[in-house]
Amino acid sequence: MLTYLGTALPRFTSPAARLLALQCALRTDACGQVRLPAGLLRGMRLRGSGELWRELAHAGWLQLPDFRALPLQLRLLDAAVLDQAPGRRARCRAAHWALHPAPLALPAAAPALRLTALVLAAHSPSQAEHGTDMDILASLCGHSPQQTGDILDRLVTTGTLEAWHLNRETDEVCWQLRQPQARTHSCGRTRWRPDRAAFKEASST
Repeated sequence: MLTYLGTALPRFTSPAARLLALQCALRTDACGQVRLPAGLLRGMRLRGSGELWRELAHAGWLQLPDFRALPLQLRLLDAAVLDQAPGRRARCRAAHWALHPAPLALPAAAPALRLTALVLAAHSPSQAEHGTDMDILASLCGHSPQQTGDILDRLVTTGTLEAWHLNRETDEVCWQLRQPQARTHSCGRTRWRPDRAAFKEASST
């Protein structure tokens, strides 16, 4: 669904609007109708953010809801959202997970950090090191590659990630999740080290 939204929404749709669109896309019924309880919007810290709805409506992705009605009811205008797999039951589970994307849940963080953490969590299987193309990552996060790099730096600073590195030859981004006990791993041509100072030294070569 993140990949679908990466193409369905304009490139620089704000992270907060993308988080809202993701919940709408995962919670829609077979007719494109969505009901969002007020508690969900409060939990996402997005209740009363009319500019986000207008941003998605301006993109032609949804019809503006009646903000006086609770639960909030709206209609999605892009029929392609109904063709995304998996089925509705699995989407409901995914909608809940997207609010707390273990192991990178950041409920109190800014939308840009939360969305990037969500995208990383969706691309992070069980092994310790992970990677994807920088253009793909930037597109899913709604940022330029440089902005995405800045956000990854902030995730390292906050301790959410152990480290990350961009292979400039292949444009692949590799990142390492915070582990209880740091170990040495390899990812492409980059060598993971147990501490950040060693990692920065390896990244500069």
